[in-house]
Amino acid sequence: MRKQFLNFKTLFLVVFTGLALTSCSDDDDSATEGDARISVRMVDAPGDYDAVNIDVQEVRVQTGAEDDENEGWVALDTEAGIYDLLELTGGVSQLLADEEITPGYAGQIRLVLGNDNTIVVDGEEFPLATPSAQQSGLKLNVNQELEPGEEYLYILDFDVDKSIVTQGNGGYTLKPVIRLSVEDDAGKIVGKVHPSEFRSLVTATNASHSISAYTNANGEFALYGVPEGTYQITVEADIIAGLEAKTFDNIVVDEDETTDVETLFLE
Repeated sequence: MRKQFLNFKTLFLVVFTGLALTSCSDDDDSATEGDARISVRMVDAPGDYDAVNIDVQEVRVQTGAEDDENEGWVALDTEAGIYDLLELTGGVSQLLADEEITPGYAGQIRLVLGNDNTIVVDGEEFPLATPSAQQSGLKLNVNQELEPGEEYLYILDFDVDKSIVTQGNGGYTLKPVIRLSVEDDAGKIVGKVHPSEFRSLVTATNASHSISAYTNANGEFALYGVPEGTYQITVEADIIAGLEAKTFDNIVVDEDETTDVETLFLE
């Protein structure tokens, strides 16, 4: 199978943990007074492969240990499993963890991976080698005070282009490169691309940021963790569609808000 996009853009791993949400979990539970609630989700941004399967074993959060990164780790109730990140498009996300914890200082989040990471290229599955240091836990800095009664959401922007390394023997290695953003400091861009028969790559850029996502089967897309500012959106259809890329200017994003650009038309 010939893949249409030659460059792997960013892949979103969305982590919920910071802000007063109305619904950050499937059961819409709110934080009990006196506790803080932390949730973790994944979403996808684009890539050139048939599948990228990540073996998630555990999510941990470090609390109450500002001076020692080896202390204070709490294992969250994690939905462990193997997830194809390329299935998470058009605003679909995967809940990984959702739990109330004791409020206080949160230093880091740790994502623990297993051994069953794989990548599918042109219909053939390859092991995705993962360094032992990543399996013991990829640490992401939070450095935030969790307040009683609040719910918190963080978003991890998983840069697949930089995270998947081709080995000299033709194999692949996973070396995660992730950008962490806080939901209440960022916004979201949603919309739809027409025609929707072909998958399109949607990218929002300004002088400081570039965030991408694929459309789903209905042409819908969602860009998470977009910092406040004004962006240019570029839409690139699958090369076999024969449609020219198109740009849309002056897309304004406010923090903690969703910007709906409605339908973007390609010709």
